Amino acid sequence: MTDLTTFTLAEARDALRARTISATELTQAHVEAVAKARALNAFLLETPERALADAARSDDRLARGEAGPLEGIPLGIKDLFCTAGVRTTAGSRILGEFTPPYESTVTAQLWRDGAVMLGKLNNDEFAMGSSNETSAFGPVVSPWRRAHPSVDARPPHAGSDEVGRVAFAAYDDTKLVPGGSSGGSAAAVAARLCLGATATDTGGSIRQPAAFTGTVGIKPTYGRCSRWGTVAFASSLDQAGPIARTVRDCAILLGSMSGFDPKDSTSVDRAVPDFEAAVSRGVKGLRIGIPKEYRLPGTPDEIAALWDQGAAWLREAGAEIVEVSLPHTRYALPAYYIVAPAEASSNLARYDGVRYGIRVPGRDVASQYEATRAEGFGREVKRRIMIGTYVLSAGYYDAYYVRAQRIRTLIKRDFEEAYAAGIDAILTPATPSSAFAIGEKASADPVEMYLNDVFTVTVNMAGLPGIAVPAGLDSRGLPLGLQLIGRPFDEETLFAAGAAIEAAAGRTVLPDAWW
Repeated sequence: MTDLTTFTLAEARDALRARTISATELTQAHVEAVAKARALNAFLLETPERALADAARSDDRLARGEAGPLEGIPLGIKDLFCTAGVRTTAGSRILGEFTPPYESTVTAQLWRDGAVMLGKLNNDEFAMGSSNETSAFGPVVSPWRRAHPSVDARPPHAGSDEVGRVAFAAYDDTKLVPGGSSGGSAAAVAARLCLGATATDTGGSIRQPAAFTGTVGIKPTYGRCSRWGTVAFASSLDQAGPIARTVRDCAILLGSMSGFDPKDSTSVDRAVPDFEAAVSRGVKGLRIGIPKEYRLPGTPDEIAALWDQGAAWLREAGAEIVEVSLPHTRYALPAYYIVAPAEASSNLARYDGVRYGIRVPGRDVASQYEATRAEGFGREVKRRIMIGTYVLSAGYYDAYYVRAQRIRTLIKRDFEEAYAAGIDAILTPATPSSAFAIGEKASADPVEMYLNDVFTVTVNMAGLPGIAVPAGLDSRGLPLGLQLIGRPFDEETLFAAGAAIEAAAGRTVLPDAWW
């Protein structure tokens, strides 16, 4: 019998509509896969009863010919999205057993379209992290393993069906991070625990974990997906998006997640295109920019070679490759780590132990606030709150926050000038390395961890769409990804170009279930 967890989302959708499988069968297979993979710590909360009830309703609708775009598709939900009647923690102790009485707009639209909820996925606490090690509930473990140094795990040629096919005995047992903050989403998709997952991206939290796990992740244009009902980190940077196994699967999910929401003042009233149709559009005639400022000193040779290979694949598919300049890129990371903590310090002020979440008593209201936050927030969250409070304080606001916002404007202008010159999309690496070991960077200088976002933060600072697509493996058999950055509200071009890279690189072989 076919293992139903090996389907892509598109394949499962087509099989459900053809009635060759049932939603209940598909969901049961994934419920069992989730239960067997608890060693990965990808799910914070499993909801098998709800999943099977959702699947039964989907089978009824499929039988009546009333299937929605995602009818019967089992998904995982990042625990930053509020889900009515289902505990939501944001990966933090401070929310305790908080159970929202309302549904986030993004998840409500998924349920409207027939999706099935398998449970809530682990993430860095309040989405603050690049490795999923800051979660109050423990780190997520990547389903990937590194090959021993003596084993060359790279594919024999691009597009090979044998990408990553190295005997499991050749791998070491070092536990790797899946990236963050959407590490649970990326790990669950890569490990075949769900057909897709919701995620959020504030500085790379969709694209970086997607690149680390050989999955596809898109951060849409700011305002494309509603932020209502999503726990806030940095309000001017946060944006929801999907992680899935293929470019087409991401396009299908984004179509359901997108749309104007009057409850969100930052939501843009703009029609949602047929993203799936764009996947087959091709790249002939597109002008793809290669920003010279992204060739950073110390970038591993494998990353640089992959970037060159990606440009060559797009050229062979009919695109024109053009060097461009984004001169303010060098300031993006420091500016981001001023703007994001500043907004976080404001957003997290609501967690006071009075209205919801845990409460630690004190001798007065002020001491209760202090005790609750001291116990409820983790180390990284406290660090960012303190940074944010400092840069917003009297005497430092103009010196730090105002200057960072001016740099943000210049970064946005760099992209606008490139696109005005006729560039359709920009190609860069997605990450400066492949996945690293759990504990390898978490206890070191936090700036070293922040450098994981060096290629991704510009997209959030400028409010642009960006997609990460698997493009190969490094010498130790770990996934590497390429990033495409698009014009505002032109996710369609990203799907077309991403599909071209995906076709040339060949689908990354998912890891065998060692867990």
